[in-house]
Amino acid sequence: MARQRSQALSKRHIKILEVLESYQEENGFPPTIREIGSRAGISSTSVVNYYLEQLVGHGYIERAGNTSRGVRLVKPLAAARRAIEGLLRVRLLGRIAAGKPLPVPASDFDLYDEESGIDIPTSLLPARERKQLYALEVDGNSMIDAMVNDGDLVILRPTKHAENGEMVAAWLYDQEATTLKFFFRENGHIRLQPANPAYEPLLLDGDALEIQGKVVMVIRQFRGLAA
Repeated sequence: MARQRSQALSKRHIKILEVLESYQEENGFPPTIREIGSRAGISSTSVVNYYLEQLVGHGYIERAGNTSRGVRLVKPLAAARRAIEGLLRVRLLGRIAAGKPLPVPASDFDLYDEESGIDIPTSLLPARERKQLYALEVDGNSMIDAMVNDGDLVILRPTKHAENGEMVAAWLYDQEATTLKFFFRENGHIRLQPANPAYEPLLLDGDALEIQGKVVMVIRQFRGLAA
């Protein structure tokens, strides 16, 4: 199971850089925020600003304060395109409990639009793991001894089957809830094992749950120390 710590440029970043480059070439001066959004297909100026600030952080552009046309490219677009080669876009679909099973209403998945997701270098994943992946945000601390903390992201491959010792997302029929645990089939039942001694394993009949996916990667979310 691979681990990823950094986030690369997305296709939307590249689209904004393309707009900046083409507009500058056509007009001899940079576009406004609204013009960037119009050409990039982004209706919200706050979203445009969000991506621009990320591009500043990556060193691809500079911004001159609050000037309307104060955005300037400082790296060639070709460098940005090279930065996304070999990246796989994975949609972020919702949350999953790593603790006591947490009900996940259908509306929870509506919190994430089509643009919500993360980019993963394909070099970190075997070829067989690169199709139909999705991401879930971890809610809880039952898997902390497996280096999966509250707020981390897990990347899963959809599957109905699991081998002993694999980390899975399991749907519990009677509780109408999902949980993230290690999977074991033993003595005629299923054991869903947490990785935290404060939590008890779940012992279930095989027909009491459904495997929904196998974890293939964990993306740590680092947070600063509280003041």
